Amino acid sequence: MPRFPTVLFDLDGTLIDSIELIIDSYLHAFTVHGLPPLTREVIVAGIGTPLRTVFREMGGSAVEIETWIASYREYNLTYHDQRVRPFPGTVEMVRRARAAGCRLGLVTSKNRHGAERGLRLVGLEGIMEVIVGADDVEHPKPHPEPVARALQTLGTAPADAVFIGDSTHDIHSGRGAGVTTIGVTWGPFTREQLAPAGPHYYCGSPTEVLALLEV
Repeated sequence: MPRFPTVLFDLDGTLIDSIELIIDSYLHAFTVHGLPPLTREVIVAGIGTPLRTVFREMGGSAVEIETWIASYREYNLTYHDQRVRPFPGTVEMVRRARAAGCRLGLVTSKNRHGAERGLRLVGLEGIMEVIVGADDVEHPKPHPEPVARALQTLGTAPADAVFIGDSTHDIHSGRGAGVTTIGVTWGPFTREQLAPAGPHYYCGSPTEVLALLEV
């Protein structure tokens, strides 16, 4: 029997390597609209934060913010399929968990359309029983609402679920919703960077995750 009946995953930085594309998408939007560019370090630190939250912090009217987001998404979608790849072993990790009888869900700061495209690209289309994107909630990660929404949809108690993610936003969201959390370090963030959020466990590879899940 799996250790956790329900396994929730983050997407970017956890299942798929889209980090460089995210950075370039931001830089494209900054250039097109004459915005002061954020540094690479600041962009990476904000990965996992919804686009609207990031651009809102840069000022501008509601109309301008939507225009900036549109430029980001246009660039991102144009190059998405060329540049996004699964991290080694992550597709097998998800499939192993599913084969062991775990119920699976995706909790992401992307909107639903973008998340579904990413899953389809790496061969995981249809494997998630629930997808909660930034456009499905009022309060995105690090608020607990996205994880809580996934649990509610699945009818799963927090004690029976684990949330696997690569950022402090994921860990805060999972802990706030009362689930066990796993911070993975094969994405853009190190163990030291994740530590302030207090994940219950750290894993450096999908193999370690599978061992922890007992699947």
